[in-house]
Amino acid sequence: MQKMDNTSTIAAPEIPRVERLRLHDTVVEHLRRLIIEGVLSPGVKLNERELCETLGISRTPLREAFKVLAAEGLIEIAPNRGASVARMTEKEIREMFELMSALEAFSGELAAERMTAVELAEIKALHYAMLACRVQQDLPGYYARNQAIHDRINEAARNGALRQTYLAINRRLMALRFRSNFHSDKWDRAIHEHEQMIDALERRDGKRLGEILRKHLLAKRDAVLQIHAEPASDAPSN
Repeated sequence: MQKMDNTSTIAAPEIPRVERLRLHDTVVEHLRRLIIEGVLSPGVKLNERELCETLGISRTPLREAFKVLAAEGLIEIAPNRGASVARMTEKEIREMFELMSALEAFSGELAAERMTAVELAEIKALHYAMLACRVQQDLPGYYARNQAIHDRINEAARNGALRQTYLAINRRLMALRFRSNFHSDKWDRAIHEHEQMIDALERRDGKRLGEILRKHLLAKRDAVLQIHAEPASDAPSN
């Protein structure tokens, strides 16, 4: 304790312990990105010793990260067998994308009514940045901005229950959505659909935006199911 005068004292300031939390978050984000971008592919067993050496960390933050990613449905942890990247069945893929198409459509309907001019400008800026990534053949950059646009539309819907459901489902689909853009024609079709989204937002046409988003997600579903059926034909071209 530190005395202020003869009658009062104040507690010494407490320094928050944040390093472990930051390390934990960093490991989660790093592994999530590796799964999304296919560096760690579905079904791959996650070797703790190798990952610890590669990432330069101990097993404690790695195992904490595994728990978070397991809760998100990105990895599976089996007793006595360790962790592996989750693999979705065709039925799960179909059902999850159908659900996401409805969530995104509802997000679009609400966002068209509730989005501010500033939020619309931010989405348009992300769209132009996404176009630049397409020209540069930067798939990770393209995907990040693509996802940011969908995320901003969901945020602009200003519905907490919808937001939480959207985030939970989208985490399960992010790796599949990434893979669906490996072919140039799919990039270009997605860009065209995003241009239609921007136009519907500017016109505050929620019904049209909802329909565009629904079709956009169902097209993603079909692309992913095609890849799922023919995994060997799916390498990205340079």
